[in-house]
Amino acid sequence: MKHITDFTIVGREQLGKQYFSLTLRHPQQLPEIAAGQFVEVEVRNNRDVMLRRPISIHDVDPQENTLTLLIQMVGKGTRQLAQLQVGDQLNLIYPLGRGFSVSGSNPLLVGGGAGIAPLLHLAKCYKAKGIEPTILLGGRTRDLIPVREAFEPYGRLLISTEDGSLGEKGLVTQHSQFGAHYDQICTCGPTPMMKAVGRYAVQHGISCQVSLENMMACGIGACLCCVTDTDDGHKCVCKEGPVFDVLKLKKWMGIE
Repeated sequence: MKHITDFTIVGREQLGKQYFSLTLRHPQQLPEIAAGQFVEVEVRNNRDVMLRRPISIHDVDPQENTLTLLIQMVGKGTRQLAQLQVGDQLNLIYPLGRGFSVSGSNPLLVGGGAGIAPLLHLAKCYKAKGIEPTILLGGRTRDLIPVREAFEPYGRLLISTEDGSLGEKGLVTQHSQFGAHYDQICTCGPTPMMKAVGRYAVQHGISCQVSLENMMACGIGACLCCVTDTDDGHKCVCKEGPVFDVLKLKKWMGIE
């Protein structure tokens, strides 16, 4: 069931120049939210921003009745959201899409850039099942890997930066601990990164889930602007994703 609700901002944190987080409290009990699901955020009083903005759910705290969004400032909508303060209201449609399946006994979670966002909730879900995931976060520089410390209680944290400013130097797929010894890979981030991770998983017979990024204006599959060509035909990323089994995305990855 989808909900449309005004949340109250109870926490805001600036995370470097490009990222910030908003912690939102629901007026009633939050519904169950799967890792990898997202919200559609209303940007009010801005004629240049007519559509809601899709944003991954970064964290959920059922006891505090809050959810947290990790947001990258990339356009007019997200820059206006960055001006919000504690006490302001934010209207959400939620929870949207299909999330990750918390499966496997030795999982690897791979995130890059804003794709780091849904992996914190996913890491917590694994930890709640008694499974410690390996979490590999990558970015061009250390400044583009926000909230990395938040992952440390929930798994083995690895870092890869292209300039070598933090962790190992190189792409996530070049990290010394990236390999075929995992039985499940979950990834979210830039498309080239996800394609590389997905191709590796297919080549090595590893189960893999990919969270696609696309333009998602409505979030419920009505506008059809987020349709992606999969091996099962055209699918709406917002409704039938954003998380897909990589074996359904061979066309997307360029695998014959």
